[in-house]
Formats: sequence, C-alpha cells, structure tokens
Amino acid sequence: MSGPSGAGKTSVCRELKKHPRVEFSVSATTRAPREHEVDGVDYHFLDREEFERRVEAGEFIEHAEYSGNYYGTLRAPMERALAEGRVYVLEIEVQGTKQLRDSGLEATYIFVAPPSLDEVRRRLVARGTDDAAEIDRRIEIAARELDAQSRYDHVVVNDDLDRAIREVEELVGL
Repeated sequence: MSGPSGAGKTSVCRELKKHPRVEFSVSATTRAPREHEVDGVDYHFLDREEFERRVEAGEFIEHAEYSGNYYGTLRAPMERALAEGRVYVLEIEVQGTKQLRDSGLEATYIFVAPPSLDEVRRRLVARGTDDAAEIDRRIEIAARELDAQSRYDHVVVNDDLDRAIREVEELVGL
C-alpha cells in the first residue's frame, strides 16, 4: 500500500492492524522518530551506516530514499508470515512499489489517494510535525506521486476514512 504523505494510508493501515489474520511490515528508516513513535513497533530506526550495511547484505526486499531519508522492508518477516498463511501488508513509498513490481513479487498493489492536494496540505498542517517549507516540499512530492497511480492494481480515494478502510479490507480479502 502506497500513497502520498497526507493521503491517509497510515490511518487506513492502523485499522487493518486490528484484524487477527493481518501482519504488518515494520519498515526500517533512517529518519528521526516522531514524539509518539516506538522503535521496533512503528519503525526500526537505523542510522544510515547500518541501513546501507543491511542493503548490501540483501536483507531488504525493497528500499528507497524519500525526503532525504532511507526507508525499506526487511525480507525475513514477510517470508515467515506468508508461510503461515497470513495477509502481509507493506506500507511503502512509491519508489518501493516500483522495486517490488520489478522484482516480480506477486501482490495486490493498492494506492491510497487524497481527494485533492489542498486536502493533503490541510492534513499535513493539522499533523503539526513539519514546518511550512517541508509541507510545501511534501506537496510537490505528492503531486508527482499521484502520477504513479497507474502502476497500482487499485486506487482508493480517501475522502471518507471509514469507506476507504472498508474498500481496502475487501481488496485484501478481510
């Protein structure tokens, strides 16, 4: 599952986590933790050197650089979950989706889209984690990422969170 910053993909994913058959990837990142985030729960927070070492060791199924930080998905937890017959969900950047598709990974690729870039701006301001310059930069990135929707099997427009959640649940067989 991918989508621009502020599209609501994290909110959708938070609800999917409540299903007992669903296991979520915990992405690794080099960005600093936000105030409420817990290492190993929200992300695996790594420094750049450790992240790059793990990339070289082949421990990631995908990785990308976004907003000056690395993000990636570790391979071992996914392989274990799939072997157990669980629904494994990756919340990844658009660049990561391209890597997964190029690798031949069979999956249901879902893009969570905002209703508008104005709504993205409103959500980012309400989040309160970025200054005005960073929000402007994220809006520019979001505009480019919206052009990637055609790479996905399904596009879910998040203009109503409850409806978006139900749509994603149906798409993944929950």
